[in-house]
Amino acid sequence: MTEAGGYADDAVRKVLTASDEGVDAVISTAALLLACAGASAESDRLVRHWLAATGREASRLAAEPLAARAWAMLFAARGETPDWAAELTPLDLDAEAEAHRAHLAKESRDPLRALAAEAQAAAERGDVEAATEALGRWAGRAGETKRPDVATLAACRDVAPLLVDGVLTVPQEWARDYAGALVAALGVRYRPQRERGGWRELVAEIMRLRGEPGALPPPASPAAIADVERRLGRPLPAGYREFLLTCDGLRADVVFPRLLGVAELAPAAEGITISEPEGITLRPDTGEVVEWDPVFGVTVHPGIRALLEEHLRLLEASA
Repeated sequence: MTEAGGYADDAVRKVLTASDEGVDAVISTAALLLACAGASAESDRLVRHWLAATGREASRLAAEPLAARAWAMLFAARGETPDWAAELTPLDLDAEAEAHRAHLAKESRDPLRALAAEAQAAAERGDVEAATEALGRWAGRAGETKRPDVATLAACRDVAPLLVDGVLTVPQEWARDYAGALVAALGVRYRPQRERGGWRELVAEIMRLRGEPGALPPPASPAAIADVERRLGRPLPAGYREFLLTCDGLRADVVFPRLLGVAELAPAAEGITISEPEGITLRPDTGEVVEWDPVFGVTVHPGIRALLEEHLRLLEASA
């Protein structure tokens, strides 16, 4: 296997910037990878931190049938189901094994799937040496891939015991560093809002990480907000009003556009343009903020605070 950083850099980036669904997919893959690498304790630790940080259900890690099958085979091989997985739906292992044989038999150009099928066939006929050799080649290929298809390997019923027994065991430091990097990223991504304090503390932290400590923009006045609401013909969402009452817009950063002051707000096709250059739009009926980026495409944030929290996460990640 490659060094922890080879996997962690890409995974951490996704935890900090992807949608919640994307984060769940990253954690599911990482936890499965750790479990397959003989590091079940680190796998469980990562999942428990994910549960605590997000408040989501463990079933989201097994939302895809292949992932659900992989976890079921690994738990059966371990002879126990960890506490975090108690809510997962029990599966018929015989039926799942048959379904996985069909999955492995599908035409694919993925060399990892071919190696998983080879290891399964050898393990099924009792040739542990051949299975182990195929798994070694699987690990070599996986080390060249940022997100290897580990679920297909873990879902092999006769291979799972070999994995649990440590045939692909990695150094303890590798597993600890890989899991630790993701645990830290989860802590940044889902840090409780109360730790940020109020709006003033949030903006102050953004300015500090931008290298401008104490440079808070002045707030908008309630009269100015009332004037723009009359001009636009609709009230502003409560969260956005709180932002304006903290700072009347926000200067641009290297990778973040300027947020307009209250007097500059203008109607747009789907709401109100709140940035310059255009690219960030406020939906006044829901309070959602729609961000368009030429690289990442369209992202819908629950509100202006969520947009600024993401900006702060990226500043922290690059600090």
